[in-house]
Amino acid sequence: MPKWRGSGLTSPIVIGVTVVFLLLFVIGFISGPLGKSILGDLGLPGWISVPQPTPKLPAEVLFHVSGFPVTNSIIGAWITMIFLVGFSFVITRRMKLVPGRLQSAFELLLGSLFDFCQRVAGEENGRRFFPLVATIFLFVAFNAWLSLIPGFGSIEMTNAEGHNVHLLRGANTDINMPLALALVSFVFVEYFGLKSLGFGYVKKFFNAGQVFHGLAHIGRGRLRTGLVALFNGFINIFVGFLEGLSELIRIVSFTFRLFGNMTAGEILLLIAAFLIPWVFALPFYGLELLVGFVQALIFAGLTLVFLTLAVAHHGEQKA
Repeated sequence: MPKWRGSGLTSPIVIGVTVVFLLLFVIGFISGPLGKSILGDLGLPGWISVPQPTPKLPAEVLFHVSGFPVTNSIIGAWITMIFLVGFSFVITRRMKLVPGRLQSAFELLLGSLFDFCQRVAGEENGRRFFPLVATIFLFVAFNAWLSLIPGFGSIEMTNAEGHNVHLLRGANTDINMPLALALVSFVFVEYFGLKSLGFGYVKKFFNAGQVFHGLAHIGRGRLRTGLVALFNGFINIFVGFLEGLSELIRIVSFTFRLFGNMTAGEILLLIAAFLIPWVFALPFYGLELLVGFVQALIFAGLTLVFLTLAVAHHGEQKA
């Protein structure tokens, strides 16, 4: 029986899958609003079509714990953390010298991240930054991928206020989670900068030494030298202000880059499934898998770059 080269699949299986896919596409097109606008309502059962999506930007509150609102995005983040911890435990509790497929995939992922950290930050700093960078990458990526599981966001429950709300939501689509990750990245960049430079790191933002030197020169009658020093001092103060502003702007850019891309992807999937139900959204699922990986790599990679810049400044001062 003929097989597709390199795939191990026989031609009848491939043909059968293709026929089923096309059949589901035709049924979805006819039952969806796009097909109905062209062909009219053909009287197909209502369960075939998908209800019109109503995306909501604020996360829905499920219940309160000591006055703290627990939202569906928090539940989604907890599931991601439980999955990562459980997956890591299962992989590492029976480590083998000759790894199996699952252990090999896990080692390949972490090994690639570790090599990436060392290539960017150097061997010593790469080891220091690896736990943070790997944690951010895995958390962002698996947040994005777990929300693509069919049915993840369709489970509903009734909250304490009597409203029907969705039980689960991708944590990346709640702006609070990208903001929290951006703040974590910001805090660790400043921490490693202070740890490497000490008080010298603060001078990057508040460098008024030249101003005081200029005032001292003017007080001693060296007017020209003092004015030059004052001019340079005010430039240094302005540059420090820009440095501090850029640090804060990173928080905003990190937050809205991740939130915007993840939310847009979720809305794209909802609209695709609504316009043509069943299989039309499958290619977009593949696209969102790639987008989740890219966004996780960008978030973790930029964090690594900013960490490296903060530490590299220390090395330049010592040189």
